[in-house]
Amino acid sequence: QVQLVESGGGSVQAGGSLRLSCAASGFTYSHHYMAWFRQAPGKAREGVAAISVNGVRTGYSDSVKGRFTISRDNAKNTLSLHMNRLKPEDTAMYFCAAGRSSGLWWSLKPTMHNYWGQGTQVTVSS
Repeated sequence: QVQLVESGGGSVQAGGSLRLSCAASGFTYSHHYMAWFRQAPGKAREGVAAISVNGVRTGYSDSVKGRFTISRDNAKNTLSLHMNRLKPEDTAMYFCAAGRSSGLWWSLKPTMHNYWGQGTQVTVSS
């Protein structure tokens, strides 16, 4: 049974930091590129950070580049997102996802991911 379980969300003031984690099980984690997505109420799901199967290649949306860092530990089947200098517009439900295609280094498109977690809420107050 495939499982992706996010943790680490919470409430923080603008300028603060949070670290999200995602624990994967039920599939060969090291064979999948991974990504973090977020979705705010009334908005489309947005890819914010992605990482290749070996962790060497990463990609970020313009809205988080320079503030967020994605990493993975294939020995522990975990994915992390370090979020610094948080802004109120970062408020959203954050999801980790596993990629579906072996032909890509990574992707920020929701349609290119086939396993999803339930999400963890991040709230940034001004």
